[in-house]
Amino acid sequence: MLETIKTYFLMALLVALIYIVCLLLHIHPLIAILLALIPNIIAYYMSDKFVLMSYNARIIDENEMPWLHQIVERTARKAGLPKPKVAIVPTITPNAFATGRNANNAVVAVTEGILQVLSPEELEGVIGHEIGHIKHNDILISTVVATLAGAIMYIAQWMLYWGGIFFVSEEEDSNPLELIGTILLLILAPIAAALIQFAISRQREFYADEEGAKLTHPLWLANALAKLEKSVELHPMEGGNPATAHMFIINPFRKDFIAKLFSTHPPTEERIERLLEMCKKMKKGGQKW
Repeated sequence: MLETIKTYFLMALLVALIYIVCLLLHIHPLIAILLALIPNIIAYYMSDKFVLMSYNARIIDENEMPWLHQIVERTARKAGLPKPKVAIVPTITPNAFATGRNANNAVVAVTEGILQVLSPEELEGVIGHEIGHIKHNDILISTVVATLAGAIMYIAQWMLYWGGIFFVSEEEDSNPLELIGTILLLILAPIAAALIQFAISRQREFYADEEGAKLTHPLWLANALAKLEKSVELHPMEGGNPATAHMFIINPFRKDFIAKLFSTHPPTEERIERLLEMCKKMKKGGQKW
């Protein structure tokens, strides 16, 4: 319920923002409303497809990599969920994410790099984490907020670009719309980051880790996180949008200012410590895998 409220709140905020920008550009109010509603409709129904497209992810059938499909199916069955679709992202950066509106439309995407770095057990731990996000209904808000944050950045750039083209003045006085666009560009990036951090609590990563550990094994996921953290430092994601970083199990981007601005992941060391503590408690309780 809370995730649904957050989703609708972000959509309403984007409508208001686009509407105001359109009025600043002297666009007719009715057209402004239509322009404001379109990104929200796209975000709700097609944001998962846009995220997959943005990373050139390819849905694979069960005849391709059947062993990977078996891991996803087995883990989803333990969680009491339908089997998600499986996608491959063509990058050496080792990582994974889940997307979709709900469990019936979910996709688990893994990179080519993660298949080379992790053992089958460690990969299963990662799949368990992503299945945890699906089970906790994180994927709708995660996917929508990535699309909306990207839209906010695009609005600022659009305002700056078109304001400069259509309202260029030969006078020495600076163009007021260009100034507005510059100001928007400077303030909307932090706003987009704040929206992500508001909508995507760091706690969701801990909850997904815990769920993934229960579905598989705490040590599998702990070992996977340690390997992924080191590997991402060596091979950070090239291209892509930092506004989508929260969707991945580990922040895939180089940790520069922008990446830190959009950071929604808790420290990997803390996540590993919690998993190791969870493993100790399960052993004391006599739980076997």
